Amino acid sequence: MRTTADAVIIGGGIIGVAVAFYLAREKYGQVVLVEKEPFMGSCSTAKAAGGIRAQFDTRVNIEMSMLSESLFTRFKEDTGSEALFNQVGYMFLLSDDNDIKTFKKSYELQKSLGLAVELLKPEDIHKCARDVRTDDLKLATFCHEDGLGDPHEFLSGYEHAARNLGVDIELKAEVTDIETTKGKVGKVKTIRGNISTPLVINCTGAYSRLIGDMVGADIQVQPYRRQIVTTGELDFLQPDFPMVVDVKSGLYTHKESKGLLLGWADKSIEPSFDISIDPDYTDKILEKALDRIPRLETAEIANQWAGLYETTPDHRAIIGWEPVISGMFHVTGFSGHGFMHAPAAGMVTAEVLTGKEPTVDIESLAPGRFATGAVIEEGNVI
Repeated sequence: MRTTADAVIIGGGIIGVAVAFYLAREKYGQVVLVEKEPFMGSCSTAKAAGGIRAQFDTRVNIEMSMLSESLFTRFKEDTGSEALFNQVGYMFLLSDDNDIKTFKKSYELQKSLGLAVELLKPEDIHKCARDVRTDDLKLATFCHEDGLGDPHEFLSGYEHAARNLGVDIELKAEVTDIETTKGKVGKVKTIRGNISTPLVINCTGAYSRLIGDMVGADIQVQPYRRQIVTTGELDFLQPDFPMVVDVKSGLYTHKESKGLLLGWADKSIEPSFDISIDPDYTDKILEKALDRIPRLETAEIANQWAGLYETTPDHRAIIGWEPVISGMFHVTGFSGHGFMHAPAAGMVTAEVLTGKEPTVDIESLAPGRFATGAVIEEGNVI
């Protein structure tokens, strides 16, 4: 392991490795990424549903997603690795008048920023998702530029490209402390050795608060358990079935292998690092799925798992300099949107750290916003 570096990235998920790639591409200097697990992306990235969408209701999230989608589409050109961005689209099903009002407002903002989003009448929904029950629906939004990706494929591509650009990636290197001197970051201590560095980039997702505690920083990120279920083979699914979100119930579903992936966020769960599977949680997901797609009545469960959302109070990421200690930069708190925002987060982080004007204005994502009250909540959270 190196004993010195120009930058140390903590966290080997999709965010950390994207930051490593774009920083190395900007020729920042010697970059070292440390990951506590034996494998890259084995925490939240491995549990992600794989959705990629730009249908948000805050400008910064829309712009981050639109940048990510453009980077996903040229991934092979940038990294040399194959990874499929399957643009089957995202559809939000609306049955409540208040939700319709909110989504129409978001639709206008999305259109003004150049997103190719549509409003669909109930009779048009079956053209994209024919097996969805529509008798209670009043409207839907759909964007064909949104879609799905395999987080592992994209992570592997970024990792391979980052290594080729000279990034050192150290596994089984859990960080035990960050040493500071006169208010500045000086050394990252790991179980495998210490690395002197003037810059630490915190990309540890659900564990970001623990890293912040090492330097006295209050990182406003909490871990919340979320569960996913996949079904066995379904012979009725159309090949281009999109990601479908039932806004009223919170159910989301998309084609996964030859079946469906089903998920739902139980908002009653308290923060914890618990990723055990709760059978009652699974039952609630299945109830919501059967209500919206009755043909699932004969489906079998193929798999189920739990993972962690790294959630901030306003459901938007934290990207920027830590205000209480010099030399620490946070890229975390994506609130369930980490995979889809990883390319944009990596690019804008590298731009900021190399003194360039970022492609997306991330001032509203600064870590200090919670202390100052400059908070704009993202409402379209799944």
